[in-house]
Amino acid sequence: MEPTKTGGLGLKRRPKGVLELGWACFESAASGRTEHVPTALCYPDTLVRRTTFEAGGGHGWRISALTTPRDRPAPIKYVVVTGAPSWAEYWAPVLAALPQDREMVVVDRPGFAGSEPVEYVGDIRTQAEALAPLMASQKGQKVLVIGQSYGAAIATLMAEAADQNRLAGLVLLSGYFGEPGPTARVLVKLGSKVLKLIPRDLRNAVLEVMGQAGQLERMRIALARLRAPVHVIHGDADDFAPLETAERLAANAKTRTPARFVSVPGADHFLNDGPPEALLRLLEDCLPVERPLFQLPKLTWPTFAWPLKAKAAAGGAVAA
Repeated sequence: MEPTKTGGLGLKRRPKGVLELGWACFESAASGRTEHVPTALCYPDTLVRRTTFEAGGGHGWRISALTTPRDRPAPIKYVVVTGAPSWAEYWAPVLAALPQDREMVVVDRPGFAGSEPVEYVGDIRTQAEALAPLMASQKGQKVLVIGQSYGAAIATLMAEAADQNRLAGLVLLSGYFGEPGPTARVLVKLGSKVLKLIPRDLRNAVLEVMGQAGQLERMRIALARLRAPVHVIHGDADDFAPLETAERLAANAKTRTPARFVSVPGADHFLNDGPPEALLRLLEDCLPVERPLFQLPKLTWPTFAWPLKAKAAAGGAVAA
């Protein structure tokens, strides 16, 4: 479901890709908006709704997010921690396509879009603390936490600190793990030279990417402590975060069970920009298979070869 022209603003499709997203940051900063294409003008609030919550860890920030309203808690809750720049609005079509037996919340991380603070929050542990309230779940509800791009490391720390009995799994989606691809290398190098001239969201994104590599050991420790399955999903045409880096992390991570690696043919860094149904299928495949609490063993009747019949079958004489 794409944004529609509403309210006389002549809304267009949200820009896609790294370069277009960067330009959207400039346009939004110039207009004073925290969304490039306001979600409320594209979808009814019964389908996709903007919400805010108080950050965890005692930081006192207001954090902005998009969510899917439900009359009753769904059995599965998707928690999406977005990348850099962190704009939840780019997940709006996915939220709108979600079936009623699922719910999703997608966050604008601290320092981006509608979330506080204005300043750059470079420590992934601080970000995980601030976003911890997202992991709250209702009785009987399982949480699948999804970390996209730079958000992958933060989501891992959130999963580690969560109630393991309610954690359905961790998905590292197009994860960025300290090694830039050619596009990221060029953009970060350029951005670092003009930090004072670019909008807040781009500036904070560049600073985050530049400062991430030294923090990834904390992520590896968190992965080793998880009880839930870990899924690494990556497009094989990703020129921002190399496929090989994600594949190596999946192979070498000291997880309780081997991390599952999925390469998506032809997909780039922004899997949420493709058809929503395709991404939702990938996420559904990450959910644990439900098994009944009590299942009787399958009984099979033993087969017997009676002596007389066995002898006859062997060609022997049988007495009348």
